[in-house]
Amino acid sequence: MKYGYARVSSYAQDYQAQVESLKCADCQKIYSEKASGKNTKDRPEFNRLMKIIKAGDTIVVVRLDRLARSSRDLANIMHELEERECGFISLRESWCDTTNKFGRLLTTIMGGINQFERELIRERCEEGIQRAKAMGTKFGRHNVLDPSQRRKIARLHADGATMRDLAKQYEVGVATVSRAINGS
Repeated sequence: MKYGYARVSSYAQDYQAQVESLKCADCQKIYSEKASGKNTKDRPEFNRLMKIIKAGDTIVVVRLDRLARSSRDLANIMHELEERECGFISLRESWCDTTNKFGRLLTTIMGGINQFERELIRERCEEGIQRAKAMGTKFGRHNVLDPSQRRKIARLHADGATMRDLAKQYEVGVATVSRAINGS
């Protein structure tokens, strides 16, 4: 059986165009949902689909990013489909069709290329961060309070002011006041 899967990330978006494309691709049943692609555990319709598929079934999506958010996520899903002897087709990425040997080969190659590219990007980012740190660039959030405000807060707290009162007075969170008191 051919199953379609349509997903959009937010409630402001509409998956109807995906559903129409999946119908044109002869999907007998279509699962659709409005959910972030960040975590497959938070996609109830996708999980329902994965529970009912069996050997010989095929899952069809309009685009790969509707199924997986990262190469690793895609590889995990593809691995699970392969173990269950199920096929996978992406309508937009015609090379991604595991129902034939050529598509399986290309999917494996593209997965390897994506992994390689991700590692190169990570290396370049790390090199850039190290160069920036060597030039004195500070990373992380900037302090909301200047040094004199932090000293004054520590003094007021030592004199008995509560952290909650100090947070209101300086219009910051209690955690910010706590860090000022502890010198972090």
